[in-house]
Amino acid sequence: MIETYTWVQTAVAVLAGLICLALGFTGRTPSDLTLGATLLVEVLLIGQLVVSLVAPAVGNIATGSVLEFYIYLVSAMLLPPLAGFWALVERNRWSTVILGVVNLSIAVMLYRMTQIWFVQSA
Repeated sequence: MIETYTWVQTAVAVLAGLICLALGFTGRTPSDLTLGATLLVEVLLIGQLVVSLVAPAVGNIATGSVLEFYIYLVSAMLLPPLAGFWALVERNRWSTVILGVVNLSIAVMLYRMTQIWFVQSA
């Protein structure tokens, strides 16, 4: 796990979440902007998976529970496709709000993954 990449990814997830929430609470239905922001968060999560699989081979080893880290990562990776599917099936303002909540949830999960990878005592 690369700490800088994770913080950038967390900032993108927070920004995407706030955009989706703002648009959802103003009555906007899911659009290219909201779905695209959620897709960007998903692409960054896929990058995080690749980095997390390679990191131990180059000496960047997690200090906490590796199983717990990957459970968080896989769970976070499942949320955007499910929320995106929901937004496409049920196109109303609440679907946009759900996209925002999912993105903010992923930001919290990324923060926890950072704690598991870097902060725990070995």
